[in-house]
This record gives sequence, C-alpha cells and structure tokens, in this order.
Amino acid sequence: MAVVSKKIPAPDRVKIRTALLSVSDKTGIVELAQALVAQGVKLLSTGGTHKAIAAAGLPVTDVSEVTGFPEIMDGRVKTLHPNVHGGLLAIRDDQEHVAAMKEHGIEGIDLAVINLYPFEEVRAAGGDYPTTVENIDIGGPAMIRASAKNHAYVTIVVDPSDYPAVIEALRTSDGQTAYAFRQKLAAKAYARTAAYDTAISNWFAEALDIEMPRYRTIGGVLKEEMRYGENPHQSAGFYVTGENRPGVATATLLQGKQLSYNNINDTDGAFELIAEFSPEKASACAIIKHANPCGVATGPTLKDAYLRALACDSTSAFGGIIALNQLLDGETAEEIVKLFTEVIIAPEVSEEAKAVIAKKPNLRLLVTGGLPDPRSRGITAKTVSGGLLVQTRDNGMIEDIDLRVVTKRAPTPTELEDMKFAYKVAKHVKSNAIVYAKDGQTAGIGAGQMSRVDSARIAAIKAEEAAKAMGWAEPMTKGSAVASEAFFPFADGLLSAIAAGATAVIQPGGSMRDEEVIAAADEHNVTMVFTGMRHFRH
Repeated sequence: MAVVSKKIPAPDRVKIRTALLSVSDKTGIVELAQALVAQGVKLLSTGGTHKAIAAAGLPVTDVSEVTGFPEIMDGRVKTLHPNVHGGLLAIRDDQEHVAAMKEHGIEGIDLAVINLYPFEEVRAAGGDYPTTVENIDIGGPAMIRASAKNHAYVTIVVDPSDYPAVIEALRTSDGQTAYAFRQKLAAKAYARTAAYDTAISNWFAEALDIEMPRYRTIGGVLKEEMRYGENPHQSAGFYVTGENRPGVATATLLQGKQLSYNNINDTDGAFELIAEFSPEKASACAIIKHANPCGVATGPTLKDAYLRALACDSTSAFGGIIALNQLLDGETAEEIVKLFTEVIIAPEVSEEAKAVIAKKPNLRLLVTGGLPDPRSRGITAKTVSGGLLVQTRDNGMIEDIDLRVVTKRAPTPTELEDMKFAYKVAKHVKSNAIVYAKDGQTAGIGAGQMSRVDSARIAAIKAEEAAKAMGWAEPMTKGSAVASEAFFPFADGLLSAIAAGATAVIQPGGSMRDEEVIAAADEHNVTMVFTGMRHFRH
C-alpha cells in the first residue's frame, strides 16, 4: 500500500546551518569545508573525513558526539542512528516531525556531502572476494537516499565536481540553496546509488556464476556527453561500466578530436575483432567501416598486415577505423597517415609513431595498454521497446572447437588455416555474413544482407574490385576459403562461393538441407568442415 503524502509545499530557499561530510574520495573536501565554515555552517563528520578537516584547522564535530555512540566494528557502524537519519529525513514544516525532533534531541542536517566506498575501483582492480565485499558501503547509500528523498529541505552532494556549484550557490544566496538546485542534486544522488548497487549486483552475479539473475540492471558513469548520436538530431552520452576490459571505454586518447557516437561503436567492434589474433603469433590489422570489417590481414610485420588489410577494400577503408594487435611503430604509422582515417586503436604506441600521427591533429589515436581476452565472460545488452535484451558475450573461439570434416575431401593444412582465419573474421561481421580469405588476408566480405546468396555475391564483387584496384591477375577468391557465420540453408549460397573460386568452406552446419549442401561441395571437389557453433551478429 502506497504511503500517503501530507503534501506540505517545499520551500524555495533553505538556509544551510548544519552539514554532514562523510566521503571516501577526499578530493576538494577541505576547500568545501573551508567555504562552509566561512558561511557559519556547523560541520559534522566521520572517520578519515573528520581527520582531514580537523588537520586543516577547521572546527568539526565527530558524528559520534551526535549519536552518543562510538564508531564500532571497524567503522561498519557509525551513521546508522536515528540522530543522523532523523536529522536528514525530518520535514521541517511538519509540526509532528518538529515535535519528534525536539522530544528526541535531533538536530536537523541541511547539507549532506557523501561519496561511497570505492567498490567499483576494487572490483575493476580484481580484488578478492572478501576485499570486494568489505568495500560495499552501507551507511553511505542509506544517508544519500534519505537526503535525496528529503530534498525539499536537504541538499545532497555525491560528486566532488559539484562542490564549486554548491560554494557559489551559498556565496551568492546568503548561505541558501534553491529548490530547483536541490532537485537536480537529488536526481544525481539516486542515479549514483543505482549505479553503485548495479555494480554490486552484477559483481555478485559474476562471482556466483549466475548468468541470468532475476533482476538485472545496467549502470554506468557518464564519461562524456557527445555532440550527437548516430545522427545530428539525436543526443548521446558515453557511459562506462567500470569493467576492466581493454578497449575503447578504458583507452587513453593520445590525440585527436572527441570521439563521436559512431566512432566509439566502430572502434569497439574493431578492437574486439583484432583481439582474436594473438600478437605472439603474427601482426594483425583490421579496418572497420560502419561496424563491419572491410579488410583484415595478418603479416610478418604490422606494416605488412596493414597494407594487406588495406588491399582488401581500399575504397571502403577511406574514413575508417584501424585496429592493431601490437605496438604501433613509426613505419606503420607513416603508411596509415597516407589515407584519411578517423581512429587508430592499438595496445601500445611508439614515440616515433606518436610524432608521425601528430602531423594529423584531427586523427584520433587511442592506446589501451593491452588486448581484451576474447574468451573472457561478460554480457552485452541492447534496448528494445519496453525492455532490455541481455546475453553473454560471444566468447566462442575457433581454436576451442573440434572441427568436423563432412566432405569426401579433407582440407589441406593451408586451407584449414584460411578457414580458421575467415571464421574468426565472420564472427565479427553483421549477419548474413560471408567472408573469403586466402593466406591470412580477407579477399572479400559480404555483410548484413537479407539473403546469404547476396552476401556471397557481394563479397565476390568486392574481391574483383580489389583485384582491379591492385592490378592483380585475378581476385583472391580464386583458391580461397569461405566462411559463413551460420549454416547454408540451401546449396545456392555455397554454389555462389564456389563460382567465385572458393575451394574450402567452413560453416556451423545444422540445416535441414545439410546433405544437399554437402553433396554440392563433393560434386565440385570442395572441402567443407562444420564447426557446430553459430556466430549471428545483428
């Protein structure tokens, strides 16, 4: 049953007389305390915050003097007391509340400055189970929620970046805060505790191996507000979840303009793709355009890998995203800057490469410090009308699959390597996906078509165009391996790939017409293997 409101109007201005300061992040807290004291505000504080303020020579009262009870249990219990929560929750214009305050000796608290134990940081750093649990704040969220609920009378501040605004509001308004200001701070406070609880609940789900918990929330902290979304009429923001996964969310922008919504989406896809290729085995480069790879290649050097990837579709590569699996060196950078590129992302960047790319000030250069583990667990989510679709990350790896040869002819070692390469790329191509590959290089990519036959044909056309552009005698699809991220429902898609010159095929299998498809491959002396693992990507 809903609680009935007394509908007491909120005052526009509230004088700050008493403030409670209890923060884990001490950034700017002394400066704020100094400004409050200058306004004649009485300070209450706890633990380390009390020590920091007192050390600055400012008058401050320990909360234990207010509660009449000392901090106990290693500081787990210090503010969970009626004298604190009554001071935060009391409606000052409700005579019953005022009487209760007087009867029980409760003093009103007008300003609460609170931030929380660093749970997200401990989680991201890989803290063990007991340490992570110990960094779950209890008193802090309780005080934040109490203050935010009573924002008609209490100003709640959870973000050090808001301290200057609080100081300015008090300085220009005779030590008072406006209702609209308190409302905005209360909204931020509830968003903060929601994101905090989300991090905790998701950590528990991971730690206890609960893939689909009964209640699921997605939370994050605004990293930057973007100029616009996918299109100029859409607003957008980039939120980070705190997951410690190398990539665009955790990367350092060494130079260039602000990343756009589309840049971030494409760069994430590019780096997740390039992580499929171990830097210990070979240099690798992926070039992405509109969330799809247009060229992927390995090579003996990073420069070779880039040039081979570029050769796959140099037209589409214009204005694309380049992802590398090794340290970006100066020689490779010299090649990359010859083409207009939006973003380069790499685990490391040499000083020589930085100097080269600095000549292109608008080119974004991201360094991640490592590659994401393609086998690691995690979740992905997308919104639908009225809901969220959540799934585990596609961490299936071709190296972990027992491939099954289903044709009369088995693949040669070279064909097998090309099939594996093509399948790694196809995993990151929008469905329906067809990828031709030869000698560690994509030959043609068909992405996002309603018909798998059309994807096969488009990929072949791309290969023919690349051959003309590079002056090759024939397209690289001749003698290539072809990968399909899902089964061929009919033989027609396979026949299109064979017509393009493919001699080896890798696909999940599982169609009602598998025997028909296998028979078509045998008829043309084409080898085919089944993976048993589909990689739809929508």
